Amino acid sequence: MSFKPILLATALLAAAVHSAPAMAQDIQATQLSFDAYLQLLIARARAEGVSEATIRRMTGDLTANERVIQLDRSQPGSSSGSGYPPLAPYISRHVDAARIGGGRDIYRNYRPTLQRIEGEYGVPGEIVLAIFGHETAYGRVKGGFDLARSLATLAWEGRRRELFAGEFVALLKVADKGYPRSTLVGSWAGAFGNPQFLPSTYLRLARDGDGDGRADIFNNRADTFASIAHYFQDAGWRRGQPWGVRAYLPSDFDVDAYKTKLRAPVCPRVHERHSQWKTVGEWRKLGVQPQRPLDEAVMASLFQPDGPGTPAWLLTTNYRVILEYNCSNYYAMSVGILADEIAR
Repeated sequence: MSFKPILLATALLAAAVHSAPAMAQDIQATQLSFDAYLQLLIARARAEGVSEATIRRMTGDLTANERVIQLDRSQPGSSSGSGYPPLAPYISRHVDAARIGGGRDIYRNYRPTLQRIEGEYGVPGEIVLAIFGHETAYGRVKGGFDLARSLATLAWEGRRRELFAGEFVALLKVADKGYPRSTLVGSWAGAFGNPQFLPSTYLRLARDGDGDGRADIFNNRADTFASIAHYFQDAGWRRGQPWGVRAYLPSDFDVDAYKTKLRAPVCPRVHERHSQWKTVGEWRKLGVQPQRPLDEAVMASLFQPDGPGTPAWLLTTNYRVILEYNCSNYYAMSVGILADEIAR
């Protein structure tokens, strides 16, 4: 038994030697002042083609934002406990009369635009509007942090350095498209615009929705709708399929008997709450009855978040696309239910 500590020490030493260059770089960056580290970010942006004019106007007077560091360090880690808060109170707060009414008003006013975008991307207008409403209250609450300052601060702080360094350079590329720094404001963590895209997401997925040659997700609703729809299309949204439907369960039905045995590599606490995947036809044979039309061959997962005797849903793979936007059952369910209410 005495050889085990020696083997462990040897393994740790080998790992340390193997990762030494990366660790040294990380330590060096951590020890730099904000101004010195900013020069590394500027050099990277310059190497990736950002213009000198954009670099000057976006970085000329940047300082570290201590409030952003405090907010980042106060973020909770992934929960590893047991039990879940009930869904119903969350839904009542996030699928309220204001969001439902606001979504219906926009749908009426932009129906032709939303229908055209649905024809192009396959994503229903009510889903697009539910994201818009959930993320920024239909454009009313978008955040007021200077994105360049926030992202540079987060990269310098180092907790998620490579993520935020990449997003800072991506932001400068967005600015290079002609957006002034005064427009590039948003959340403390770098999300911006009506759909709250990160800069790299904007560069990859933002779309021009009205043909003016510009993807303005800050003020242009057609561009906002097209960009959200393209995000969902890219994530695998299946045209013509709902996100999920309410389901009737027999009084003696044991949902736990069909719990998934798979462990999801990402957001396991979210996915462990879903059942095994079966076709709608297979669920029907077990007594589960969807309350809206759903093709018998569609694959679905059974979800009864608040326990026996409470509402249950059959969730399709489109529900998992909503989770791509924010990996939370509370978020995804509220988006789906809000979309249904907007369309009702």
